[in-house]
Amino acid sequence: MRPWIVWATGLLAYIVAVLDRTTLGVSGLDASQRFGASPGVLSTFVVLQVIVYAGAQVPAGLLLDRFGSKALILTGAGLMAAGQFALAFTESLPAAIAARAVLGLGDAVTFISVLRLVPQWFDARRVPLVTQLTGICGQLGQVLSAVPFFALLAGAGWTTAYVAVAALGVVSMVLTLALVKDTPNGRVVATDSTSVHEVLSSVKTVWLRPGTRLGFFTHMGTQFSVTVFALMWGVPYLTAAQGLSTAVAGTLLSLSVVTAISAGVVIGIFTGRHPHRRSRLVLAIIASNAIAWTVVLALPGRSPLWLLVLLVIVISVGGPGSMVGFDFARTFNPSATLGTAQGMVNMGGFVASLLVMQAMGVILDAAGDLSTESFRLAWTVQYAVWALATAGILITRQKARRAMRAAVGSQPAGGDRMLLEAFETRYAGR
Repeated sequence: MRPWIVWATGLLAYIVAVLDRTTLGVSGLDASQRFGASPGVLSTFVVLQVIVYAGAQVPAGLLLDRFGSKALILTGAGLMAAGQFALAFTESLPAAIAARAVLGLGDAVTFISVLRLVPQWFDARRVPLVTQLTGICGQLGQVLSAVPFFALLAGAGWTTAYVAVAALGVVSMVLTLALVKDTPNGRVVATDSTSVHEVLSSVKTVWLRPGTRLGFFTHMGTQFSVTVFALMWGVPYLTAAQGLSTAVAGTLLSLSVVTAISAGVVIGIFTGRHPHRRSRLVLAIIASNAIAWTVVLALPGRSPLWLLVLLVIVISVGGPGSMVGFDFARTFNPSATLGTAQGMVNMGGFVASLLVMQAMGVILDAAGDLSTESFRLAWTVQYAVWALATAGILITRQKARRAMRAAVGSQPAGGDRMLLEAFETRYAGR
């Protein structure tokens, strides 16, 4: 029972992080009036969030390996609560941007810190499913921002709504302090001083492990399409280019969340039972994303609603699919550097998302409108990322298999599954 209590407490911190991440999105009109900012200026908040989140992943991973999950979850919750308190009371646009950057830093350390608790508290066969459940349940934060937070914003006003969210972060800090331990035996992570050279050497070592890069390219190839769709260009594409109403577009985004939840459970069970088939599953998800977009973009004019529904369902599987990247990081890295590896993996999808969002913006600006033809051209930038990620997965997968055989010494009887289990026992589990 104790592992589930520790995980649930960490999960609460992640749910609050997702809530904090998405509050500005549902309060866009209020934010525009409060800060006197145009929609274009407010869109920089989204880009800033992604930049800070992606850029902080490796430093966050290093801090996680040094100080442990509990310290980082507390720090993240504190930063996010401070950012939300600042947003609650300021009417200055520069101050709001700074507060959002602080919030982004707190968000950046939370997810990988919660993920690091999972292999410490659960046996190896449960880890993939619990990892998927972490990502799935974390999306409850988006529901909290869309329903109770939005209702509070409309009824009680900006300051009350944002103070309430910040207070929830404080509650999360108190529960983390009381209930979370880094490991069952309470082992404290070493905090010996480390030189800059040693830090850089550690980062290089973790990155050069083929399993880390396999996780990076997995996260990159599966996550970016649905992230770009949900965070920035999905609603404009569905309404302006495809002619759907705002209500229907919102329903499709809700369908995306339901699909991700359902797919996450299936993927978690599958990867737990068939760990030696994980890369094949990832390649299938990437291929399905590319095929679905190809069909939609190849049609002249607007697509039928049923095809857009199918597109949203297919790309939404990429969200839980990206979680397999963290499982690769766990498999091919010892626990002492797992935080750094997970931070590197987490960069993959968000860096790709940022580049695609910006590239699409440039193309749409050059086109001068949000027509079907303009979006058709803009969405094609995805193919470059899929090609890079697929090549990276195929190359690093072979290198990872060679590393396993070298570590084990020979091919155990039983094939790939036995090889993987022997490798985890002798290397990653230590």
